[in-house]
Amino acid sequence: MSGLGALAGSQPLLFVAVGAIVLAAGGWMLERERPELARNLRRLGYLGLIAALLLQVGVLALQAERSDAALELNSRPALSVSGRETIVPLASDGHFWIEAEVNGQPITFLVDTGATFTGVGRGDAAALGIRPDPGRAPLELQTANGVITARLGRVDSLRFGNIEVRGLEVAVPQETDDEIRVIGMNLLSRLGSWRVEGDRLILVPR
Repeated sequence: MSGLGALAGSQPLLFVAVGAIVLAAGGWMLERERPELARNLRRLGYLGLIAALLLQVGVLALQAERSDAALELNSRPALSVSGRETIVPLASDGHFWIEAEVNGQPITFLVDTGATFTGVGRGDAAALGIRPDPGRAPLELQTANGVITARLGRVDSLRFGNIEVRGLEVAVPQETDDEIRVIGMNLLSRLGSWRVEGDRLILVPR
């Protein structure tokens, strides 16, 4: 019985379908001896199969709807270049995201005007060859998850759209392995100008 209970809990639709098949099969087996009971069992079995089918269709529809919603939530429109301006559209999650190249490798950044420094996680730093400067003392930075300790390194090149910065200081957290990828004010301050117009972030190189 414990096995049946586990099946019912983990696969309820399968449990209903199997039960319906058993009822229908029992109905056919009792056709000669008890025809009225046999008909009722078959009806219950058919109804159970129909119910299981409809429930499965509903589950698939709900999963498809959630998948579409997740895709929409995570959609990040590509930036574009118009004249001297790099234009970053607002993503469906309400943030500005930038596909950049750091030391020639692609990285997706969140633009965070509340962040003093551009930052990457320790895994990214190791992959990109960013080494903390031993001559700089660790920093304590305020983040959405609280205060973290970070060390500063530099990237040779960070590029996106028509913008490239070289020798940019990058904060690398020391006490967490979180994938932190933010563009902060130390990059934005190197630009000629930047502004938000409606649902667009407009960046102009110096």
